[in-house]
Amino acid sequence: MDFNVKKLASDAGVFFTRAVQFTEEKLGQAEKTELDAHLENLITRADGTKNWTEKILRQTEVLLQPNPIDHTGARIEEFIYDKLDKKLPSRGTNAELLGQYMLEAANEFGPGTPYGSTLITVGEYQKRLGSAERELLHTSATTFLTPLRNFLEGDWRTISKERRLLENRRLDLDICKARLKKAKQAEAKAAAAPDFQETRPRNYVLSASASALLSEEVDKAEHELRVAQTEFDRQAEVTRLLLEGISSTHLNHLRCLHDFAEAQATYYAQCHHYMQDLQRELNRCANAVSAPLSSAAVCPDPISSAFLSGPPSPGATVSSSGQRPSTLTMEQSQLPVTGTRKAKVLYDYDAHDASELSLLADELITVYTVPGMDPDWLVGERGNEKGKVPVTYLELLS
Repeated sequence: MDFNVKKLASDAGVFFTRAVQFTEEKLGQAEKTELDAHLENLITRADGTKNWTEKILRQTEVLLQPNPIDHTGARIEEFIYDKLDKKLPSRGTNAELLGQYMLEAANEFGPGTPYGSTLITVGEYQKRLGSAERELLHTSATTFLTPLRNFLEGDWRTISKERRLLENRRLDLDICKARLKKAKQAEAKAAAAPDFQETRPRNYVLSASASALLSEEVDKAEHELRVAQTEFDRQAEVTRLLLEGISSTHLNHLRCLHDFAEAQATYYAQCHHYMQDLQRELNRCANAVSAPLSSAAVCPDPISSAFLSGPPSPGATVSSSGQRPSTLTMEQSQLPVTGTRKAKVLYDYDAHDASELSLLADELITVYTVPGMDPDWLVGERGNEKGKVPVTYLELLS
């Protein structure tokens, strides 16, 4: 190991000198070089960006992972897998786990019982909600949390390092200014009050030698000041360029914020749609249980029920085996139209049965309603195709 004692002593001396200068500035006993107003504004703006980015990142993590214990454990697990350069295994959400428990309970209680079949229905929808939540967590982490964390752990560390260098260069500059000031004061004092007698040549020679030394000290201090000023100006320019890059950071975070809001909108729209379907399933289940034609009727299987839009019609019948009431397709129902208008499709939608119409995001369709129809649904037409469409997937146009 190469241990350079001279370099260590020199670094220690520089550190001590800077500490003295810093302390005297705080006590008001030394002059301090102020940064230009533009650079000060950039520094203030950068500090604000860093502080608010930390708060937004921390609170977003709490929002997506409310349980502090689970949040801490997930972060530790993520850190370990990142250091091992391995892919983080997929974790199930709480809703998915709840849905799995409900399905297992239904198997134990009997899927043919009213309680067991309802557990199956609700459990399946809980798993779908959990799957949507997992997609939100993944999208948010990729498009929003990761860019914020990269800024704090990458760009901000570089900015902080250059700012520390700038502060050291400023201290060195002020030290050189103070040294030059003292050297000039000593030279002026010696010139104004000589301590020799002109009749004594020996004292004259000694005084001339001291004056030369003081003049040399002033020249040396002026040279050190010029060097320190050059290094300070160079470091100030480097720091300024990095701080001006905060504007690009804001633009990047703006795009990430849009992506995060879009992910949330998609997630809540999916949850709303799932819960509406679940309510219809539960209403159908209650009607099936109370139907006089089947005292042992149970809820239909949520997988095969295909998201029917409402309770059975008064004329529908229920078989003794728990089959779903028959429904009319859109082509068979000839109810009067109350009014048509255009609508823009917000999200893709796959029809669950022959009465519904599949949708593609951003396409335009014609929609209208009919008397007695579920208010959460409209009749949609696209060319020769017609079927029910969910209102939450549409933006009605004037």
